[in-house]
Amino acid sequence: MAKTDTLHMRIAPEIKGEADAILGRLGITTADAVNIFLNQVILYGGLPFNVRLPVPNEITSRAIHEAKNDIDLRRFGSADEMFKELGIE
Repeated sequence: MAKTDTLHMRIAPEIKGEADAILGRLGITTADAVNIFLNQVILYGGLPFNVRLPVPNEITSRAIHEAKNDIDLRRFGSADEMFKELGIE
């Protein structure tokens, strides 16, 4: 199938650079990757991966709960005080 349409996108330079480097290691161009992605959208009838908010693990969930509910919180006047209390000097 002939490629006749052009797709223009604005992408943060650092994201494009990192993606280009990874795709280059895979032996494909960014344009190839976009074509693969769009073909997968057609094949799946939507995005070819789950789109969802990240779910924190148990330790992070517990820390969030404790912080929101003022459980076992220690307050410090400065970062130096905190580091000293934690034994990180």
